[in-house]
Amino acid sequence: MLKRRIFSVILFVCFIFQSLSLTSCGENLQKYSEYSFDLFDTVTSITGYEKTQDDFDKVSAQILDELAEYHRLFDIYKRYEGMENLCTVNELKDGEHRTVTVDKRIIDMLIYAKEMYYKTDGNVNIAMGSVLSIWHDYRTHGIEEPWAAELPPMEKLIAASEHTDIEKMVIDEAAGTVTLTDPQMKLDVGAIAKGYAVEMAARTLEEKGITGYVINVGGNIRTIGAKGNGEKWLAGIENPEGDEEKPYIEYLNLSGEALVTSGSYQRYYTVGDKRYHHIIDPETLMPSDRFLSVSVVCQSSADGDALSTALFCMTYEEGLDLIESLSGIEAMWQTTEGEVLFSSGFLNYTN
Repeated sequence: MLKRRIFSVILFVCFIFQSLSLTSCGENLQKYSEYSFDLFDTVTSITGYEKTQDDFDKVSAQILDELAEYHRLFDIYKRYEGMENLCTVNELKDGEHRTVTVDKRIIDMLIYAKEMYYKTDGNVNIAMGSVLSIWHDYRTHGIEEPWAAELPPMEKLIAASEHTDIEKMVIDEAAGTVTLTDPQMKLDVGAIAKGYAVEMAARTLEEKGITGYVINVGGNIRTIGAKGNGEKWLAGIENPEGDEEKPYIEYLNLSGEALVTSGSYQRYYTVGDKRYHHIIDPETLMPSDRFLSVSVVCQSSADGDALSTALFCMTYEEGLDLIESLSGIEAMWQTTEGEVLFSSGFLNYTN
């Protein structure tokens, strides 16, 4: 039920995004779109301007192939024949993690994730898998059997949190290996994987000189250049309160930027009369309760994904200080009281 709801919401967002932003095209260029339901447990949409359907199909196939490869590499739940991925990194053999030789793309992502851990003062931590897996199991059970939904015991979460030290993820870049030196440690890259994969796919297009595209993986939006007629894309930030009269809080004009939103309103389960979402505060080990959504606009979808999650777990003052210290990155917060707050340059994208 939850997956179906997320799919329907994202499809609705994709439709609105395209109908708002894709109007008339340049001479000899037409707008085309492609969708996939197979990647990162969400909906992927690709929209672009090309002269022919065949031209678009070739580019969209390249994008989907690259995203699919990242999906397999970053998958923590499933292993694939002939591939060492994050699932195999997390596996135990005789009670210990083994040293795994992995694809350079995994090494690069893990190094990036570690950098973001320190940049956000630990508020986005891919080493929290031991804690997040507990929440995942309780949330899945609560969705499948809502009458029996319950919260994870705090003592269980605290015990798991003793195994979230990112320094125990040992990366040997020269050898291409990664080792988790704590046997009870697990990686969970849910706060980074989609945005990172989208960014890598977008950069591949840019390196080939391809523009006039938008990649959207589960709300991780990355524009590659402007529209086919040279105009900027218009992207709406969804109202987390589901107001039919005001479905979007703000509309942004984008040309080469990424827009990523983290929210509490899509992936959750209910215990009693209270919702518990999937963004877990590393300090409290509970779903962060300050905001309904946090949106980040910047040049990199990877940065947007990591930072939107981190900001969700920080106070507004802490998050604002972080964003104002970073060049070319802006953010918008909607609090649980319904107040909308902005970093100093965010509204420049609305003009």
